[in-house]
Amino acid sequence: MPRTSLRALALLAPLAFALTACGGADAGKAQPAKGQVKETAPAGVAHQHTVLEAEIAARGGETEAGEYRIGYIVEAAEPWFESKDSKGGKHAGHDMGGELVNREPAKGETHHIEIIPMEAKTGRIIPDVPIRLEVLDSKGKVVQAQDLNFYYAEFFHYANNFSIPREGKYTLRATLQPPTFLRHGASGEKPALSKKVTATLRNVELKSES
Repeated sequence: MPRTSLRALALLAPLAFALTACGGADAGKAQPAKGQVKETAPAGVAHQHTVLEAEIAARGGETEAGEYRIGYIVEAAEPWFESKDSKGGKHAGHDMGGELVNREPAKGETHHIEIIPMEAKTGRIIPDVPIRLEVLDSKGKVVQAQDLNFYYAEFFHYANNFSIPREGKYTLRATLQPPTFLRHGASGEKPALSKKVTATLRNVELKSES
């Protein structure tokens, strides 16, 4: 489900930050005069969105739900680093801390399915979102359902390896709980990204990726 280049360009040229009292390192410095705001983004941020838009166009698609623009990408099952505790048990991500060891795809894992939740009005990838992804077959039966992990890669994303029994077209149903981070705002304002949303992505082709 390719996107137009205009949308991609819009993501690659966000306005310079309007820093407030809780801003970053430049808080307190003089800001550009009105009409002189420089449109720029750090190279890593621009690269992240360039790669993300290309992969959504080539290997996935997207939809909108609530305050989100939600992209998905389908790839072959992938390895990742996970932590290993002192008792030898392995835990995804940062749950137990300790040494990071490489986890190769397990037997039977066929696909790495990524979900990328972005704030629709800004294009920012949203952290701290608990996501449950269900894969449904053509009859509406859930083939597999898993909680997604948050990954560091060329662009931040949520994903897991799935075991899909046969090639075909499936429906992805992603349920996003409200992010667990705190929100700034004044009394009486509506907190951003505060509602659970469910995104349904239909006719997703899951073919052999080996």
